[in-house]
Amino acid sequence: MDIASRLDEAMKEAGFTTQSALARASGVPQPTINRILKGVGKKGPETQTLAQLAATCNVRFEWLHEGREPRARSGGVEREYRQVVVADAGDPDFYEIRKVQLQLSAGMTGFQTVPEIYDGSKLSVSKNWADRHGYIPERLIAIAVKGESMEPNLYAGDLVIINTADTAMEDGVVFAVNYEGQAVVKRLTRDRGDWWLTSDNQDQQRHRRKSCREGECIIIGRVVRRETDRI
Repeated sequence: MDIASRLDEAMKEAGFTTQSALARASGVPQPTINRILKGVGKKGPETQTLAQLAATCNVRFEWLHEGREPRARSGGVEREYRQVVVADAGDPDFYEIRKVQLQLSAGMTGFQTVPEIYDGSKLSVSKNWADRHGYIPERLIAIAVKGESMEPNLYAGDLVIINTADTAMEDGVVFAVNYEGQAVVKRLTRDRGDWWLTSDNQDQQRHRRKSCREGECIIIGRVVRRETDRI
């Protein structure tokens, strides 16, 4: 099976019935998608293009690019918890990720960022890690976790890296969400056909789940990694 066949299969399973629908969701132009599906071009599609399509169709970049199993993306952020290192400026083996605060409006899909004030260090991730997962560096941002709702998996002050290129809703996965104009980090769950924002904290009386309906709950991106001072 070639890239064209894998993309066609992934599109159908993800519910994209037309190339235009996939183009709107992924940000990849429809003519580009059409060329991939027809197998046009000697060099093949660019890595960033395939990464965007893989994230939107909820399949692994390695599967779409090379056919390497498994096909499905992993379920939760915990599998990607690793200590993020601080590299020297300009180190060719690392990407520098922006530490930001999000500025949101209720009901708006877009967002603005302002630099977060830290100690001046740069949050860096290995290029090998990012490229292996098909992440686009420019679409990665880092924000600080607030509150206790995601303990014991995420604590207040932890930094999480968000892949803003991946907004495909997936049961059991942690996302950054624009919830009525506020940035929240929650686990997305599906119950009886409805989507909910849930907390990992066992005190569900204090941290009740919230309905994730279109318009009031807008996915910013998938949480793919964290940096923490906790041992």
